[in-house]
Amino acid sequence: MRFDRNTVALAGACLASLLFGLEISSVPVILPKLESVLAADFRDLQWIMNAYTIACTTVLMATGTLADRFGRKRVMVITTIAFGAASLLCGLAPSAPLLIVARFLQGLAGGAMFTCSVAVLSHQFQDGGERGKAFVAWSVVSGIGLGFGPAIGGLIVAFSSWQWVFLIHVPLAILALVFIGAGVTESRDRNAQKLDRAGILTLSLAVFGFSYLITQGADLGSGARIGVTIAAALSFIAFLVAEKISPYPMFDFSVFRIRQFSGAIMGGIGMNFSYWPFIIYLPIYFSGVLGYDSTTTGLLLLVYTLPLMLMSSTAEGLRARYQARIAIPLGLLTLGIGFIAMRIGSGLEGANWLTMLPGTLIAGIGIGLTNSPTTNTTTGSVSPDRAGMASGIDISARLITLAINIAVLGLLLTLGIASYLRNAFGAAFDANELRALAEKIATGNLDGLTQYAPRLATLDPSGTIVHDALVNGFGWVMLYSGIGVLVLAAISFIIFGAKAVAPQAASGHSSAQTASEACP
Repeated sequence: MRFDRNTVALAGACLASLLFGLEISSVPVILPKLESVLAADFRDLQWIMNAYTIACTTVLMATGTLADRFGRKRVMVITTIAFGAASLLCGLAPSAPLLIVARFLQGLAGGAMFTCSVAVLSHQFQDGGERGKAFVAWSVVSGIGLGFGPAIGGLIVAFSSWQWVFLIHVPLAILALVFIGAGVTESRDRNAQKLDRAGILTLSLAVFGFSYLITQGADLGSGARIGVTIAAALSFIAFLVAEKISPYPMFDFSVFRIRQFSGAIMGGIGMNFSYWPFIIYLPIYFSGVLGYDSTTTGLLLLVYTLPLMLMSSTAEGLRARYQARIAIPLGLLTLGIGFIAMRIGSGLEGANWLTMLPGTLIAGIGIGLTNSPTTNTTTGSVSPDRAGMASGIDISARLITLAINIAVLGLLLTLGIASYLRNAFGAAFDANELRALAEKIATGNLDGLTQYAPRLATLDPSGTIVHDALVNGFGWVMLYSGIGVLVLAAISFIIFGAKAVAPQAASGHSSAQTASEACP
């Protein structure tokens, strides 16, 4: 590929997608650090991650329309500036609540920037061969952001402070702006559709409501809990109605009648039901249960994420030979087996990184086998003019599932810890005290617990019970993730059906097809 204006534009788009991925996978490594320096409780840590993913979901479907109407380059420049500014706010945040707000703003900008990078490349590279090469490079760089994020986050914390996990994006965003300004050609679609404001608003409220209910429900009174449940449910129903009557719906539910599409969507849901939300909590296991520092934790997480990039060619080979109806359920099956292996390894006497290694490696292989076939099938199973919409549904399904399951895994972790403590301590703590103690333990920071709960000095002087309770909580999480994704593998296989279906346009590297390839 010649070093010309298109190459410079490609560099800007790749850098933007790298920033987007890093903010998903590098932050989990610093969560134990944030718990101590920002006095963040377990729910704060969940929202530090969830605010980003929920915000991404909010803007995902809208950005393409805005870019088409007002100019793809212009919107990408604005969103990249906003991402850099939000990253600065994250790095300067003095408290957990302010960091959560900054993360939401960063998610809004990041999701829009990511979507714009796809739209820009799609227009910038008109030749089919050049476009294919451009999107291969874009996918590899996006994969690096997701795959190496944990190690990068661990190294930053080891040699600097947690703030630089966010602040590093400021100069990188400026560099991306230089490339975008120099290389990207302005373009717009004068026939762009109107924005589906009702759909965006109702879906965002539904996702936020259900996430809030799962995360904060225990602290709400029964009336408030019922109210939030009803509001979230009504928002989702309103979303379905809005999409039914809107002349420009962001979700065309008729595509779910296509077996290839619906079966593949189960792959996207399965990955974000288990693998990606668990990356938020795996650093807590490595640091809180096994006692490893941030650098070691980041390197161990690399085993979990690296196969995502290494297995892509193998996954496409399986899809080409056996079709998606075999490749995607097989990938989910492998992912489920990985979580079951992690559950076994974490429960062994003297568990360490070696006992966890087989499970994390198998799970990583599973995600690598599932990701690319899922993306190619969702877009390849519909006509080319609907590929953008199909990709949007795919990415939205992934991010919505991710946001909900970050909250669900956190709830299961605290319930597993509380259950173990209840059996060990009996009536020594009342229900509210037990729940608060379980949430404190769930952060993984077990030092100073006797100051938080002085009775532990006599009930558990060695800290063995507390440690075992945390192990038990993670056992619940791994079992839920493993069984859940195995069930989704079976559902995907059933939806695909036994009859072989020739893939449609599966080999075409459209912008929409590639958009979700590196997306969690």
